[in-house]
Amino acid sequence: QVQLVESGGGLVQAGGSLRLSCTTSGRTFSSGTMAWFRQAPGLEREFVAAISWLGDTTYYADSVKGRFTISRDRAKSTVYLQMNNLKHEDTAVYYCAAAASYLIGTSYYTNDQRYAAWGRGTQVTVSS
Repeated sequence: QVQLVESGGGLVQAGGSLRLSCTTSGRTFSSGTMAWFRQAPGLEREFVAAISWLGDTTYYADSVKGRFTISRDRAKSTVYLQMNNLKHEDTAVYYCAAAASYLIGTSYYTNDQRYAAWGRGTQVTVSS
């Protein structure tokens, strides 16, 4: 069983920055893609960013490209999401997700059904 725990959320003014962390434990997936999704009130969960096991390939939603950076530290079993120039519309609960395999192709790594383990989420609120 893979356990994921997010941290780093909070309240920030528009234009500010936050760094989210996702620490994994338990039986980790040896080569799986890791990702961040988010869900705002009344909306469906949406893809934010993903990273390969080696950390050499990253993917971003168009809405966050150029502002967010996903990275991972395998030695610490942690995935990060650095969020800069935050906007009010970034307000959401952010979830970390782990896939059991390396997901290739937009239709795969953006699909939340492809991820086998999820954290409980961390709230990010951006005041305008």
